[in-house]
Parts: sequence; structure tokens; C-alpha cells
Amino acid sequence: MPPTSQPPQRISVEERLFSLVLALIATESGLTKAEILETVQGYRQRYQRGGDNASLERQFERDKDDIRELGIPLETIEPLDESGSNHNLRYRIPKGLYDLPSDVSFTSDELMLLKLAAAVWREGSLSSDSQRALTKLNSLGVDSTDPVLGYAPHLRARDAAFEPLSKAMDRSQVVTFPYLKPGEPAPRRRTVAPLAVVLHEGRWHLHAADQESGQRRTFLLSRIVGPVTPVPGKTFTPEPDGQAHHALEALDRLWEANTARVRVVPESEAELLLRKRTAGEAGPAGRAEEPAGTDQALILHFTDIDILADELAGFGPEVLVLDPPRLQEAVMERLRRVAEAHAAPDGEDTHG
Repeated sequence: MPPTSQPPQRISVEERLFSLVLALIATESGLTKAEILETVQGYRQRYQRGGDNASLERQFERDKDDIRELGIPLETIEPLDESGSNHNLRYRIPKGLYDLPSDVSFTSDELMLLKLAAAVWREGSLSSDSQRALTKLNSLGVDSTDPVLGYAPHLRARDAAFEPLSKAMDRSQVVTFPYLKPGEPAPRRRTVAPLAVVLHEGRWHLHAADQESGQRRTFLLSRIVGPVTPVPGKTFTPEPDGQAHHALEALDRLWEANTARVRVVPESEAELLLRKRTAGEAGPAGRAEEPAGTDQALILHFTDIDILADELAGFGPEVLVLDPPRLQEAVMERLRRVAEAHAAPDGEDTHG
């Protein structure tokens, strides 16, 4: 049978509206309807470049009304040289109109609680889908450092390599950096032409042209373990617009194709956290029926097997990896290293 295409990921109305508000606050110059439909979480999953997006455009019109009904000041900007044309209207939410009123103040205790909430927010209270609302703003020239200033804690999710890579892209400079892959004893120096920096599943990725192999590569910024340095006198010809879009599509396909089947202890922390991301419960097809009352088996999507192995190993005995075998071995290796690191020296009595 020919392979069937995966249906678009279902995004809740609340998630879509929240993502839209984030994007419109993050831009000073505003976003066109086409930019919104192509880049904002909740729209981009159903957007068809060059195709019929009439239903999606009607959805956006309804969402605009909903935002305004919530009391959020959505502003429409008409291009000066295209008066009367609706094709290139731009939309934004002015930060100044959405700031807290001047007569609102907080006590020292209230400020402390707000700072604590901000810390929790920065540590990942936003779902990965919400974080995707900021993913492509960089490719549109939008500064999204503090997109929710004035009504929510600051979001800080950038690695040290982010700024030098952004500058190199602006100047079309080839750069070099040390990159450490899991399982390798030392970092390897990579020389690349940076094409786009995108946020996917809460992690920053570099989409680049590798100068040694001539291939397109994707690098995790968290694995860049040293300074990003421009190669003197070496530049590259910028690629056409849409590199961030292509990079995200590739990461989405990788995420969709990679699945893991894990068993979690009922009512454990692992079940609480992993069930939020599950693609469903593992059924009996092709496998023996799970006995009633046993631990829960879940299916998880992932883009990087080593990152998932790190996470699953952190749950200890609350998680058992059923497949794939590579993930089983990766988790076991991490648990063995932990056990060896905490093993008592030879001859030492570990009993009190």
C-alpha cells in the first residue's frame, strides 16, 4: 500500500490565539497575513505554499475578532504606497498599548512572587508548541528577545552561540566552531555557512551549509562548546528567503518519523510529564497484549535520540524503554555511568 500522509497536528484554539498574540507583540513593523499563516503556530501546520488557503484566511479573520473581543489592541497598518489595498496590510499589537496601567504597582512580596513565576516560566512552563510561536520570527527580521514584555515574564531560551551566528548570517560570513556530538571523545571543528537559526521543540538549531562536505546540516546550538568565529575573508552568497521554513519542515519530518515506545510507572512523575507529549498509548498490534493493571506504555516522538535518552534516564526506574533498541542501549549506558560514579571504592562497607 502507498504511504499515507500524516494529518496536520491538531492545535487548540487557545494555543493558536496565544501563539498569534506572542508573534504580534514581538514585531515592531507588523506581520502580513501571509507571514502569519506561514510562520505562526496553529496556522503553519495547515498552510499550503502556493495552494488554496482560503479556509485558513477565514480562520485568521475570526481569530482577529476574538483577540479584539478579549480587549487586546490589535492594530492594522496600511502601506503608505499602497493606499486602499488589503493585500499587504500588516498587523501588530503595540507594546505601549498593552503595558500595565501607570497606577498599578506591586509590593515587594508581590514582586518576589512575580520573579519566582518568571523563573518557572523560563524553565519550561510553556509547552513546546507555544515556544514554536517564536520560531520563525528571526527569518522575518523580528527581534523576539522579550516578546511578552509588559504582560508576562521574559522568555530567555538562547544559547551562547545564538548572537554570533545571527551576526554572521546578517553579514554572510562563514564561521567555524567546535561541536561535540554524544559518544565522541572530543569536539570536532566545523566550518559552515549559517543559513538560519530556528527554535524547534524548545531547542535552538542551526541550519547551515557544511563547507567540508558541501551538504546541508542541522546543528544543536547547545552542542557548540566553544566560540563561534568568523573565517577571515570568507563569505557566502545568501540563499533565497525561506531557509528557516525549510529547516523547520525538515525537523518536523524527523520528529514525525522517529517514535519511541516506553512504559511508565502509573501516577509517577514520568507519567505526569511524558503523557503530555505522547502520540498515544501503544496498542497490542504486532505485540503481546499488555496484562491488565501493568504500567502504562506510551509512544513518544523525538528528533534527537541522545536528548531523549538523557531525559528518560533522569526518571530512573519510573521508565522502561521498550523500543527502539538504540534508545534502550543509550538509556542503559547513562544509567551504568551513574551507577559506576556512585559505586563505593573496593573494600569499603556501604552499610551504616
